[in-house]
Amino acid sequence: MKLLRVGPVGQERPVVMDGAGNLRDIGEPEIDGAFLASGGVARVRDALERDVLPVVAAEGLRVGAPVARPGKIVCIGLNYSDHAAESGAEVPAEPVVFMKATNTMVGPYDEVLVPRGSLKTDWEVELAVIIGKQARYLGSREEAREVIAGYAVANDVSEREFQLERGGQWDKGKSCETFNPLGPWLVTADEVPDPQNLAMRLSVNGEVRQDGVTKNMIFDVAEIVRYLSQFMVLDPGDVINTGTPAGVAMGMPGQPYLRAGDVMELEIEGLGRQRQTVGQA
Repeated sequence: MKLLRVGPVGQERPVVMDGAGNLRDIGEPEIDGAFLASGGVARVRDALERDVLPVVAAEGLRVGAPVARPGKIVCIGLNYSDHAAESGAEVPAEPVVFMKATNTMVGPYDEVLVPRGSLKTDWEVELAVIIGKQARYLGSREEAREVIAGYAVANDVSEREFQLERGGQWDKGKSCETFNPLGPWLVTADEVPDPQNLAMRLSVNGEVRQDGVTKNMIFDVAEIVRYLSQFMVLDPGDVINTGTPAGVAMGMPGQPYLRAGDVMELEIEGLGRQRQTVGQA
């Protein structure tokens, strides 16, 4: 299934997309950790199969992030060998972990703001994992797969000077407002049988900048979830950004960082497309 949230900022309503592309009201208060932990996906699937969900008029509706109020956004850095190389970094022996503030999350078509004082705002198309069950000290990759509710497209927008030149804390370059567009959908895990074989692409102003595939991750999805559970409790609704392939501005000749007026378009196979116009904070 494809779950999403539509409506003005702060007033989004949860819906599901049926096989014909219609949006249907799911009759739940929200798509969040409580929904995922209480069997919400199964309830919606059953209601959809029984054809009892009313159609929602979709025209003109804003699409918000597909999951509300995650407890945390956890990110994996340098997780594609080609991106590590363009960054001038060695391939990590263990996953590089950092966090993003949860209020960075916006909808897939919302404006992305270059922060005040920024000269090095960058893009990163990423596969996002949404956790569906509480997880701690997972003992295997199989256990890790069982706690995944689904997947989404993420843009891990990053300010490289703040991240790398301002005291060594990556979070500062990752947590500016609007820096984590998510969606358009939460695609349930059953519709993504192999998350390690998804094509991913990002363009800026119509020019392709990133063109990769998730099979080139250094640490795959199951290992990332298993690994993180050794260091933190993963809760339902948490979002994990799993890394980006080569092609970011930081690694390109001339480093063409984002400026107000630029347009980013990104997609991951089977998970939908995003489009953001860049503004100035």
